[in-house]
Amino acid sequence: MTETERTEVPVTSHAAPDAPSESAPSPTPDAQSAERPCPAAAFDALYTRHASDLTRQAIVLTGHSHLSREAVERSFQMAWQRWPEVAVDPDPAGRVRAMVHEYALSPWHRMRPGLWTAERPSPEAPAPPCATPPERALREAVLRLPAPYRRVLLLHDGLGLELSETAAEVEASTPATAGRLVRARQALAEQIPELGLASETPVRQREILRERLAGLARTQPVAPPTARAVRSGSERTVSRMTQGAFGLTALIAVATTFTLVQQAGTLPGRPEAGHPAAASSVTPGPDRTEKDKATRAPQAKAGGPARGKVVRAGHLAPEAR
Repeated sequence: MTETERTEVPVTSHAAPDAPSESAPSPTPDAQSAERPCPAAAFDALYTRHASDLTRQAIVLTGHSHLSREAVERSFQMAWQRWPEVAVDPDPAGRVRAMVHEYALSPWHRMRPGLWTAERPSPEAPAPPCATPPERALREAVLRLPAPYRRVLLLHDGLGLELSETAAEVEASTPATAGRLVRARQALAEQIPELGLASETPVRQREILRERLAGLARTQPVAPPTARAVRSGSERTVSRMTQGAFGLTALIAVATTFTLVQQAGTLPGRPEAGHPAAASSVTPGPDRTEKDKATRAPQAKAGGPARGKVVRAGHLAPEAR
């Protein structure tokens, strides 16, 4: 046995018996549940940490503070409604961020009257400070980009996501995402030559845009509502949806019952039997049938087959020769 084997064997043999005595007892299920934060506390922590940044990102994407605040609030309300699923997600913040961006860039907002008018400053949406000419030029150039280009540019260059992660979040292929990113950078280089993007490498372009987009987002003042208010709004929304579903079900049941009653009242009943005398006069009985046969028999014998009779308008006339 070598010297190394002699030194390793005793360590292994002594470590096995001592491990159970030195290890701490495993926590009980009650202790684990006590250590785990309650759902409301976990949601509040996630909201407090990311609500302001997500609002600024939405403002960069849309240029509209009211719509951005609404997108963040609605997205966190949806997250609270699906909290058992969101809580176990590997990236809860990324999941909420995807909902915020999709809501903010939804094309149906264009049909909302009065949304794009000038906003009045309020405690929820303070007036932004006067932007410098470079910041104003960058904001206008970003807003002129198509919505998919804006989102890819913000995720990859502004937030520092990798290209594959960006493609997964926007639900596009990696080559399509790379093409959008390249065209967005080219558009910004043409509109703002002062950035110096045209003569730089893709890595340097990313660094320049990340710094400029971060500075553009920091200039946007935000004042999101409290996490408790968002949770209360989500619960009220669920309550209204439940009441509406019950009301619609009751309305359908009443309408169905009314239709069935109306149909039952208009169905034809069983026909009644007519008067016996009228029925006998309409339907020939056996006596009349026998009388008709007895009347036709002598006429057939007298005329024969060559002198048949023709019935015209109820009279018997000899057939013309």
